[in-house]
Amino acid sequence: MNDYVIYALVATLGTWLVTALGAAVVIFFKYPSQKWLNVMLGFASGVMIAASFWSLLQPAIEGAEATLKTPAYLVATAGFLFGAIFMWASDKVVIFAQKRVIKAQTNQRLHRIIMLILSITLHNIPEGLAVGVAFGALAGDGYSPEGLMGAISVAVGIGLQNFPEGTAVSVPLRREGFSRKKSFLLGQASGMVEPIAGVIGALLVVYIESVLPYALSFAAGAMIFVAVHELIPECQKGQDTFPYSSTMGIIFGFATMMLLDVMLG
Repeated sequence: MNDYVIYALVATLGTWLVTALGAAVVIFFKYPSQKWLNVMLGFASGVMIAASFWSLLQPAIEGAEATLKTPAYLVATAGFLFGAIFMWASDKVVIFAQKRVIKAQTNQRLHRIIMLILSITLHNIPEGLAVGVAFGALAGDGYSPEGLMGAISVAVGIGLQNFPEGTAVSVPLRREGFSRKKSFLLGQASGMVEPIAGVIGALLVVYIESVLPYALSFAAGAMIFVAVHELIPECQKGQDTFPYSSTMGIIFGFATMMLLDVMLG
C-alpha cells in the first residue's frame, strides 16, 4: 500500500479514536458541561472554516492552475459546490429514512436511536474523505512543510469536532436506558466509516492526479457545510447563559488554524 494511503489510514484512525473518546464521556459523566461543549464545537467550527481555505481551496486552485486546462476558478467552484451538495443529499437520505422508519416502526425509542446513529455516521463519510484527500495530496508535494501542515490541520479539525459527535451519540443512548458499555460501543461505532472513507479518498488522489484539485475543493465544501449547518447552530445552545462561549471558540479556532497554516506555509 502506498505510504500516503497509510498516512491517511493512520490519521483517520486517529479521528475515529477521538470519536471514541467523546463517546467515553458517558462512562464518567451523566452529561458534560454545555459551556464546554459550546467552546469545543465553536473552536472546531473555526478550525474547519480556516482549514477549508488555506489547507484545501488554496491548494486546489494552485493545483488546477498548474496541471489542468480547465480554469482554476471553475474547478474550485465545482468541487466546492459538489461537496456541499453531497452533504445536503446525505441529510435528505436521513430524512427519507426517518419517514420510512416512522411508517414501519411504532417503537419511537428505537426510531430515535437509529436515526441518531445513521445521521452522524453519514456525516462522517465526507469528513473521512477530506482527511484522506489531504494526506493523499502529499504524494504530489513530496513532504513539503505546507502540504504536511495542511493535512494535519484538516485531521485536527475533523478530530476536534468528532469528540462532541461521539458524545452526542452515547449520551442520548444512555438516557434511553442503554448500559454505559453499550452506549459507548454504539457511540464510537459512528466513527468507524472515517478510516474507510479516508483510504478511498487518498487512493483517488494518489493514483488519479487530475482528481486532486476537485477532491480538495470537494472536501472544503463538505467541511463548510458541516461547520455552518451542524456545528455552529449546535454551539449556540445556552446563549442566554453563555453568550460569548461559542463565538470566542469560533474566533480562536479560526485564528489558531490561520496562524499555523500561514506561518508554516
